[in-house]
Amino acid sequence: MPVDKSTKQAKKPLSSLTIKALKPGQKDLSDTGENAGLRIHCGATGTKTYFYRYTSPVTKKLMQLKIGNYPLKTLAGARLKLQELKVIRKSGRCPATEIATQKQEKEAAQAKQAHETDFTVQEMVELYLTHFVEDRMIDGKRKPGARKPKGQSETRRTLYGDAVRTFGEISASKIIRKDVVDLILEIVNERGANVQAGNVLRELSAAYEYAIGVGKFEESFANPAVLAKASLRQAKIKLTSKKGKRTLSDEELIKFLKWLPGSVFTQTQKNVMRFTLWTGCRTGEVCLAEWKNVNLEDGIWDIKESKTGVGRHVQLPTQATDFLKQLRLTTGDYLFPSQKTGLPIQQKSMTVQAWQLRTTNRMLDIDHWTPHDLRRTVRTGLSRLRCPSEVAEAVLAHTRKGIEGTYDLHKYEPECREWLQKWADHLDELIAGKG
Repeated sequence: MPVDKSTKQAKKPLSSLTIKALKPGQKDLSDTGENAGLRIHCGATGTKTYFYRYTSPVTKKLMQLKIGNYPLKTLAGARLKLQELKVIRKSGRCPATEIATQKQEKEAAQAKQAHETDFTVQEMVELYLTHFVEDRMIDGKRKPGARKPKGQSETRRTLYGDAVRTFGEISASKIIRKDVVDLILEIVNERGANVQAGNVLRELSAAYEYAIGVGKFEESFANPAVLAKASLRQAKIKLTSKKGKRTLSDEELIKFLKWLPGSVFTQTQKNVMRFTLWTGCRTGEVCLAEWKNVNLEDGIWDIKESKTGVGRHVQLPTQATDFLKQLRLTTGDYLFPSQKTGLPIQQKSMTVQAWQLRTTNRMLDIDHWTPHDLRRTVRTGLSRLRCPSEVAEAVLAHTRKGIEGTYDLHKYEPECREWLQKWADHLDELIAGKG
């Protein structure tokens, strides 16, 4: 009886030679023995593909799963993969279903990674601000943010002024330690704003921590702002305020007083600096001044709260009261409001403006100065006029320490009025060329 060659061929195990000789249109070849179920098909274009044909233990249906193409996948490699798939099938699971599930999970992970790549620094900052720092509405009810209203606006200004300005459109996951270090050093070296640099670093670090906490980054992601903080500490970069020593001499005051009216500071900022020079008060106190606390008849400005937590009565020289009588006609509740909002201007707006003038070569041509240096200039100027130290300290509302602070409770208000008037007159003389 003649032997059927095709039947004989089917019982032989696959070999590289038989696979190589397989032509388009020929019957699929099958492996044998422990590799039974492995098949190879030659398509119309000559592409040869390995398959695993089996009955699914889950659906009981005949399934066919692609293993790879010959010769990229060798016969030995196809058999090794076949055995892995058989282990899955013997455990009662369907290899095709399992591989499809793994593919879906991989695609989902890739989509998540792509989303993280698109998650910009600006989006991260907005997430931190609107979901943590600022007040927000939940189910029709207002939920307070982590900061008070003033702190909320200050945090937003801090982050947008530097971090978003520099990194805004960059993927938050792509920012590295050096990027943050370079930003902080720019603020320190080019603007001399060490405290602002520290604020930016702190808030940027907090924004990253919040985003990490809500799952916007992989678990292995390291906060670049925290890493930058360690580097800056190692380099001994100080991010706190430096003890101020800058004062304006009489010669510099003459230049300043003649330059200020024509400078590009806003009118309100100019008024704040003039008033600071007349009173020696902190620019922050001047910015927040309200008309309800000013008595123009008696020449007294009542400060309810101050940096030291103690209120006081500021004695106004006649130059200041005359100025306020004219200003009263053009403002609302506050002496120095923003033209846009009607609310008090931000103290730091003057520092920022001074920095912008300096970077665009429009600043007064004297040694580096800041608006806060005007207060120190008043104190030094009073000493040059031979004002008693205890009176000059009272003008600036400095708290006396030790036994003197405990037993000498005199506020020196009449003396403050006398010497602030002398100081204001001295400023007039400087402008008139008599100083």
